[in-house]
Amino acid sequence: MAFSRKYEIESEKNYDEFMKHLGLPSDMIEKGCNFEIVTEDGQNFTSSQHYPGSHSMTNKFTIGKDCDMVTIEGQEATVQMEGGKEEVDFSNYRQTSEIVGDELVEISTISGVTYEHVSKRPA
Repeated sequence: MAFSRKYEIESEKNYDEFMKHLGLPSDMIEKGCNFEIVTEDGQNFTSSQHYPGSHSMTNKFTIGKDCDMVTIEGQEATVQMEGGKEEVDFSNYRQTSEIVGDELVEISTISGVTYEHVSKRPA
């Protein structure tokens, strides 16, 4: 499965603006940038996000089954797979994740503001 890799931050676009629209405080926004994503194997995924300052968040889900993901601000939502993309509709924003070449591209949208997080597989 293409998602089963470790990825490291390559680039971000509109991180601060997106997080402000979520209503996160400035200190949390600062701590959350440049996080590392690790996904693990097969139909049963473990997706861990490791933030600077030792904060981590882990979600587990199975492809094809309803499951809950928890965000940094504590929201829960169900992950769906559609055409090779993970799609999640949270209460106030939508996120998609897909593999493009050797990159994991995550797009989140809230109130017309789009945040792009691109991670690459380490060499």
